[in-house]
Amino acid sequence: AGVRLAFVLAFLIGGCAIGSRPVNEHIAGLQALGAEITIEAGYIKAKAERLRGAHFTFDIPSVTATENLLMAATLATGTTVLENCAMEPEIGDLARLLTSMGARIQGAGTSTVTIEGVQSLSGASHQVPPDRIETGTFLTAAAATRGDITVLDTNPDFLHFVLGKLEQAGASIELGPDWIRLHTGGKRCRAVHVNTAPYPAFPTDMQAQFMALNAVAEGSATVVENIFENRFMHVAELQRMGADIELQGHTAIVKGRERLQGAPVMATDLRASAS
Repeated sequence: AGVRLAFVLAFLIGGCAIGSRPVNEHIAGLQALGAEITIEAGYIKAKAERLRGAHFTFDIPSVTATENLLMAATLATGTTVLENCAMEPEIGDLARLLTSMGARIQGAGTSTVTIEGVQSLSGASHQVPPDRIETGTFLTAAAATRGDITVLDTNPDFLHFVLGKLEQAGASIELGPDWIRLHTGGKRCRAVHVNTAPYPAFPTDMQAQFMALNAVAEGSATVVENIFENRFMHVAELQRMGADIELQGHTAIVKGRERLQGAPVMATDLRASAS
C-alpha cells in the first residue's frame, strides 16, 4: 500500500539576520520527487502518496536543500540522482547515518549523489561529528589574542582551508588525529585576505571571526562575502570598538590596529556574536 505523507513548512524563514534564505530549491526538488505543493496564507503545504525517484539539479549548492532531498529520496520509489549538491562534511555524515539505517546512497559529499529508494529504514546508533565552525572559532580567537590553544575531540580534515589561512596569519599549527593546537608565540598575527565560497573553500560562517582577527592584526586585508548579501552587520559593531574597516559593497577593507576598546555592541547573528 502507498504511504501518504503530509507536512507543512514555515514559509517565512527565521534564523540569523544574514540575508535572504529562499526555499525555492527545497520546493523544486520535492516537486521533482512528486510532492504536491501549494502556498497558502504564508505557509508552504506539501503532500504526497509516495515520493518517486527523479533526476534533479540544484541551481546553487544549498546545504539544507541537499540534506532534505537526500532524506526524502531514501524512501522514494526508484532511483534519485541529485546534481550540483553541496559538499559540506555534515552531508556526508547524514548519509552515513541514513546508510546505517538501511538507506542506499552513493556519492554523498561529492557534487553528484545517487540514492536508491528503500521500503523502510531501521533504527541506528550514530555519533554526531565535531562542529568545525566552533573549532575554527576557538582557534581564531586564540590567534587574535596572541594565545596558545589546543582544541580536543575535533576533526582537522574538515578545516584545511581555515587552518591554511591561520598559518598565513603567522600562527603555528600542530595536528593530531582528533586535536588541533594553535600557538602564536605571543606575537601579533598578520592580516589575511578572505573570500567566502561553498565548501571546501573558506566558509561564510568563519568570515566574521576573521574580520575580528584582521581588526587587531598587523597590516591590512580585504574580506569578501560571496554567500549572503547582508552578512557585514558586525562591521558597524566592530567599528564601535575602534576597528578600522571600510565597506565597499561585498568587500570590507580592514586595517589592523594594536588593540580595540570596550563598547556596547549588538549581536546580529551567531558568528557576529562570536566575533
